[in-house]
Amino acid sequence: MNENNSISWEDFSKVEMRIGTIISAEIFKEARNPAYKIAIDFGSFGLRKTSAQITELYTPDEIIGRQVVAVINFPPKQIATMMSECLVLGGLGGEKEVILIQPDRKVENGTKIG
Repeated sequence: MNENNSISWEDFSKVEMRIGTIISAEIFKEARNPAYKIAIDFGSFGLRKTSAQITELYTPDEIIGRQVVAVINFPPKQIATMMSECLVLGGLGGEKEVILIQPDRKVENGTKIG
């Protein structure tokens, strides 16, 4: 690990990662790169919209109902025609395909990652 990339525990603790359930997903036609428009239920933290470039490994139908991990305290970001309100987390495969991070058992929406 490069020392220049180190962050403090205080910095890390500011990142609000929560588990939510995808309740809708559709092709994001206006996006520059292939992506889906997704709505995620974070329980008491509300419903949030985002865009995710996960089209290589997932279809909209197979991700609806799936729980995912997302950062919910980034400022909203304009992506094509929508305002993204969270960032879904995933691992990057060898071909830059995104593999979603998810809990291994169902938990309450809004559960904190820490």
